[in-house]
Amino acid sequence: MFERPESGDRALLVALAVGEPANIEPQIREFQDLAESAGAEVVGLISGSRRNPDPRFFVGSGKADEIAAAVEATGADLAIFNHPLSPSQERNLERHLKCRVLDRSGLILDIFAQRARSHEGKLQVELAQLRHMSTRLVRGWTHLERQKGGIGLRGPGETQLETDRRLLAARIKHIERRLEKVQRAREQGRQARRRNETPTVALVGYTNAGKSTLFNRLTEAQVYAADQLFATLDPTLRRLDLAPHQSVILADTVGFVRDLPHELIAAFKATLTETREAALLLHVIDASDPEREVHVEQVESVLEEIGAGEVPIWCVYNKIDCVPSADEGGTPARFEAGGDTLWVSAVTGAGVEALQTRLANHFTETMFRGWVALPAAAGRLRSRLFAERAVEAEQTGADGRMHLRLNVPERLLRALLREAGLEPDPHRLRVGAAEAPVAEPAEPDLAEAGHPGS
Repeated sequence: MFERPESGDRALLVALAVGEPANIEPQIREFQDLAESAGAEVVGLISGSRRNPDPRFFVGSGKADEIAAAVEATGADLAIFNHPLSPSQERNLERHLKCRVLDRSGLILDIFAQRARSHEGKLQVELAQLRHMSTRLVRGWTHLERQKGGIGLRGPGETQLETDRRLLAARIKHIERRLEKVQRAREQGRQARRRNETPTVALVGYTNAGKSTLFNRLTEAQVYAADQLFATLDPTLRRLDLAPHQSVILADTVGFVRDLPHELIAAFKATLTETREAALLLHVIDASDPEREVHVEQVESVLEEIGAGEVPIWCVYNKIDCVPSADEGGTPARFEAGGDTLWVSAVTGAGVEALQTRLANHFTETMFRGWVALPAAAGRLRSRLFAERAVEAEQTGADGRMHLRLNVPERLLRALLREAGLEPDPHRLRVGAAEAPVAEPAEPDLAEAGHPGS
């Protein structure tokens, strides 16, 4: 048995090529970036290769001795492995190395815990951490094996280990219930957008591909963006106006990464629903990244895992200003053009206008142009139409009806009419009671209500 070592930030990194002789330098660089993003002071790196993981230490016994010597020589408080470790491997390594051991999943969870800002994000990260921790309780600390002691507590009863398991399970259920409430609130927002028939466009991609910078460029928002892994954790939604009376909801989502912990995918199910139910995905790709094709495959794999594999997707190559072969116009010569491929620079703005034009054309709507007559009691609907800048002219009939000449997307008009409790004529978009047809304005130059194009 052993006591878990004290905490510390001096980290020794361990990254092996397991089962494949491929170049792992890009993976090692990403691993170092992850460790530094977590606030670790990297004091050394142990690399190597192994055909199959060792069931006891993951690494071989000789490599374990090498790591132990490096821990002692560097004074490291922590050994971080760029691999998923089983609970038994983690415990065996801690005994052998005499320092704390963290695997890749634990490292990513720690970064997420630091970056979570919203109430929902903190709950999601805590849930993922508790699920991860629940598999690592057994024999981790000596006190967990002891019976409770003291007057009135002696005798047969649950061990401290059993108590901690029970408390963990209770906390997990409590967080799941709170997240269900958040999910219901999010679903209400999605239903409202469905009623208004406002499509959602989600930015997805590998971490640090520039999604938040592009989001800010498109929406003029002030979302936190930085050149670091997982700068964005909490999803952000903003309205993006593409043309008069034409808009979408743009969603900035958390970035994906190689070997994303399954605990995080499960915990962030409510947030990732925005991605799964989007009308279009913009896959933001770092054009300057030599590993971009590998990262594309990783993102596509996660999208399949969360059920978003069938959502239409465009590839948006970002950071073209960092590509040496980029033309001034913004299109790197080595990238082939495609129907669903665009090139942009979120920093300089190159190609962003073309992206907005493509989005506007993609979501082109059937416009209603003509006159409608509203009952006198529909004052709130009239105000809403003016707020939407849909009214071009107005007349008041002798019977008190309001005659409005509109230029508005049909889907928006139908949604507003339904919201006001009015049923439009399915063929002419007439408004009013069935027994009282729309009254035409007295002026002869006004078109008949509901006839578009006037």
